[in-house]
Amino acid sequence: MRLVDTFPTNKIKGLEYCIGRILPFGATVIDGGVNFSIYSTEAKSCTLLLFHHGAKKPFVEIPFPEEFRIGDVYTMMVFGFNIETTEYGYRFDGEYAPEKGLRYDKTKVLLDPYAKSVSGRSVWGKTPKDDDFQHRGQFVREDFDWAGDKPLELLQQELIIYEMHVRSFTKHSSSGVKYKGTYTGIIEKIPYLKELGINCIELMPIFEFDEFENSRQFGDKKLMNYWGYSTVAFFAPKAGYAASAPFGMEADELKNMIKHLHKNGIEVILDVVFNHTAEGNENGPYISFRGIDNRNYYLLTPDGFYYNFSGCGNTMNCNNPVVRNFILDCLRYWVSAYHVDGFRFDLASILSRDENGNPMMNPPLLESLAYDAVLGKSVLIAEAWDAGGLYQVGSFPSYNRWAEWNGKYRDAVRRFVKGDADAAPELYRRIKGSDDLYGKESPVLSVNFITCHDGFTLNDLVSYNEKHNLDNGENNMDGSNDNYSWNCGVEGESDDPAVKELRLRQMKNFMTILLTSRGVPMLLSGDEFANSQKGNNNAYCQDNDISYLSWNDLETSDDLHQYVTALIAFRKEHPVLMSPDYDFGPNGTGYPELSFHSPTPWTLDESAPNLTFAYLYAEDHKKFNTKKDTFIYILVNSYWKNVNFSLPIIPEKMNWYIKFDSNSLKNTSKKPQKYSSKESIILPPRSTIILIAC
Repeated sequence: MRLVDTFPTNKIKGLEYCIGRILPFGATVIDGGVNFSIYSTEAKSCTLLLFHHGAKKPFVEIPFPEEFRIGDVYTMMVFGFNIETTEYGYRFDGEYAPEKGLRYDKTKVLLDPYAKSVSGRSVWGKTPKDDDFQHRGQFVREDFDWAGDKPLELLQQELIIYEMHVRSFTKHSSSGVKYKGTYTGIIEKIPYLKELGINCIELMPIFEFDEFENSRQFGDKKLMNYWGYSTVAFFAPKAGYAASAPFGMEADELKNMIKHLHKNGIEVILDVVFNHTAEGNENGPYISFRGIDNRNYYLLTPDGFYYNFSGCGNTMNCNNPVVRNFILDCLRYWVSAYHVDGFRFDLASILSRDENGNPMMNPPLLESLAYDAVLGKSVLIAEAWDAGGLYQVGSFPSYNRWAEWNGKYRDAVRRFVKGDADAAPELYRRIKGSDDLYGKESPVLSVNFITCHDGFTLNDLVSYNEKHNLDNGENNMDGSNDNYSWNCGVEGESDDPAVKELRLRQMKNFMTILLTSRGVPMLLSGDEFANSQKGNNNAYCQDNDISYLSWNDLETSDDLHQYVTALIAFRKEHPVLMSPDYDFGPNGTGYPELSFHSPTPWTLDESAPNLTFAYLYAEDHKKFNTKKDTFIYILVNSYWKNVNFSLPIIPEKMNWYIKFDSNSLKNTSKKPQKYSSKESIILPPRSTIILIAC
């Protein structure tokens, strides 16, 4: 029996409708019809519009009767239309008084904030026919066969995170996949990810966005909103990333990708942007929130303008109860419907601001996310700063749940490896897992990285002193000027063998430190084979070879790729490197679990500037459940001359063996050279060595 058979109904143009169910919000296919539920605290009325796919005008408009409004929620069940060929939107009527923050306009067709699919963007880069493009909701059947899959719930300290852009990862002609630049393309690269040792990918924004936002022609390039940090619909996957989107299958394609990744032991974290929306400032378009509940969704000045702590025109009012519940609903949906394993929150400090933009001591949203039952096992990572100057690395309200992108780690490693001796004291703390920042909690709260989508690639970090962003059409004024990079003597590409060798060594040095530091390491996709963006450190608008990974580099940089692959495997083999606690003192080996040394063991002044040091891990086999005690000694030389390192005394019958040498073209030796504790090693300029004894 249908719901319509048991309740009084109304009819309009051959469709039947009746009062619906309040929850869930959005458009839900149920009981032979569709339940529509949407809320607005200050609107005077609401009208549902149904369109045939692609039509400019609706084939029916159904005003919500007053009795269909319960509290601030408008709800209706509609029967008798084909969900496969129908799109929907809303009109809201109310007061238009911008000075009071009210911007109702009943002429605007608005997108449902809870829409699970959005029409009109099913093919990436396809120019819309109508200049007055309207984003409309589409219907999704939640009937995907997961075959028992669920989020993986890996231990956070075991993660090797790999940040990638869905399109960039496989779009290049050299990628070798059939469906380039798509979710399916990632499936085709799973064997590569497994071989590399990745167990977690972090996808740059995949919530539906408009790639044509602020698009423009610059020379021979069409510049676009390529990265997607400007969300249109928070519950809908980016259709343009799906090979099957023209058939309305983008949701299933994304779910299939996640299912295949999970089968291969790889988690999926989504980069989410709740700090602002694509509606911009007071001059921006009406898409959704502005015309539905402007004063609830956005932070507004007393005279009705938009606060801009995001740098993108508006700021979401994240700690308003309405918005807080919206964000919780959204994340719960992605965990339950898409089996997503976690989230990285862009400009997350905004999530800690109150309605006046002031930082809060105990932000309700962050606390709710930390203790939410559905998100209880999800990874939560904050980019702990915003464009309004609030920088909270080490002080972000974490509730012992929120990890952070550790920008201080990035800067300390970059400065030291390029030759800044003053960075050494801070670098020791970062390698320890930033105990000065997270010492009351755990090293796993520190997501350590050297590069990410925002800035130089690893190859460019050792190839450019200055950013080269002219292709962005902003006179090289965009992008960060504080890169802490060094070009190894030549700006840009070079055929000089000595320069190329030094750059390779520097990239290995970076990876050596990253993958032997406590905390959770994150790599930028392509860094493992020296991908370059030609010095562009802000490729947000580049839908071309600047952004696409050139898989040809995998062959030309095979040495670096092998080195990184072996380092990842080494990290996984030694749980002492991944310890979730700050036990630095003596363990069952009789040695401190982690200690720092000068070229003469046990003599380092950790407060003094330095360009040479070593650090020793003592892996207690009982504590870490390994076969035997193991000692790992990492030698680091950022000086421009040879340095002689004496080796620390280790238990009798043990010898040191070189496991990794950034100078060697062979990453591991089949017959590694043996050293006794009485010997020393000459470490060449700007290089690292890892020794092991067990």
